[in-house]
Amino acid sequence: MTTPQPSPSYQNPTTAPMLTITGLNFYYGESHILRDVNLTVPKGQMVCLIGRNGVGKTTLLKNIVGLLQPRRGEICYEGQLINGLTPDRRACGGISYVPQGREIIPRLTVRENLIIGQEALGKRGKVSQDIPESIFELFPVLKTMLGRMGGDLSGGQQQQLAIARAIMGRPRLLLLDEPTEGIQPSIILDIEAAVRQIIATTGISVLLVEQHLHFVRQADYYYAMQKGGIVASGPTHELSSSVIQQFLAV
Repeated sequence: MTTPQPSPSYQNPTTAPMLTITGLNFYYGESHILRDVNLTVPKGQMVCLIGRNGVGKTTLLKNIVGLLQPRRGEICYEGQLINGLTPDRRACGGISYVPQGREIIPRLTVRENLIIGQEALGKRGKVSQDIPESIFELFPVLKTMLGRMGGDLSGGQQQQLAIARAIMGRPRLLLLDEPTEGIQPSIILDIEAAVRQIIATTGISVLLVEQHLHFVRQADYYYAMQKGGIVASGPTHELSSSVIQQFLAV
């Protein structure tokens, strides 16, 4: 079961958009990967992008952060077209990305990984050697591991470090690509709670790619992808069992 794609100008009735994607098309060579994608992330809310493997979810995130360039379409961040901006300029502008696989730096300590996260501040803030206590309120385990090498952490701890490092750059838009992949259930709940707390306390907007149903339901709104296009959408409290069966690997 699918529903019509929402207008690219969709807005939450009380919240302006942080990110608006309109008619986005991306190709790998002659392979058409993203097809006329329209998507909106309102300010201070979490939007979840769901779909089976290989439908273009990660490719869409990489277009948003500038690692890939669309052939057609617009990416607007806080009302400004950013298609031509390099990844570092997008990061300095407040877009932070936690990719699949976490990509922490294994030969640096937890503290050093966190400090590096501040590079995204650019001209928006001063780099400090101090870790804000708010990071440890979100991820208490990191406070006890500041001197440990990132590569020595468990998968769940590395994922918490990756998100914490992203938050160190004080982003306004946080992109998370399957943060619960390969993580034990208890840590998944910790990460879910931390992301909701981040949104509540900072007003950050979150675009989440996820397959874990409980986490999906934490989002305010969902978009479902199939064959590179958006084929269903709506508030997550209206997420039907038919959509779950069709688009989630559960």
